[in-house]
Amino acid sequence: MDNTIKSNAINRGMILGGVLSLMTVISYAVYPDLFTNWGFLIFLFVFVIAYGIVSAIRSKKILGGFISFKDAFTSYFITLAIGTAISTVVSIIIYTVVDPEAAIAIKEKSIEMAVSMMEKFNAPKEAVEQAIAKMEEENPLSVGSQIFNWFKGMIFYIIIGLIAALAIKKKQPEF
Repeated sequence: MDNTIKSNAINRGMILGGVLSLMTVISYAVYPDLFTNWGFLIFLFVFVIAYGIVSAIRSKKILGGFISFKDAFTSYFITLAIGTAISTVVSIIIYTVVDPEAAIAIKEKSIEMAVSMMEKFNAPKEAVEQAIAKMEEENPLSVGSQIFNWFKGMIFYIIIGLIAALAIKKKQPEF
């Protein structure tokens, strides 16, 4: 892999990490319930994927319009791995070191939203109670949960990145 491609991916990953971290800090400070909003979470997911694809396209442009599948995927992957890892570290610091009470409040809001959704779909009372009990046992903002969720997210990002790299790759014609 070309060093300029690695450099591009690392730089874009750092920018992505900064943007996601800024969103996390702003959400924490201004509107803590934002990370329980499904619409916002879907937006973040799509934003991260789009940013990774843009990184791979930028690498293709750096190489003169031609890029191998491996280089396209690697550019995408490095960008997302670095960016989401930085964001995860910032989130861990905020919710386990700086303000663990905020994590509790977000957990409670998540439980309320889950119960509301289950009631809208007329879920049996026993199922709602079981879901509440399970959610109360878990801490979605603990260090372990956040790291585990980072790995789960990366699996989805990798699958999408493989598809994107197939679409982006372009072999240089042989003369």
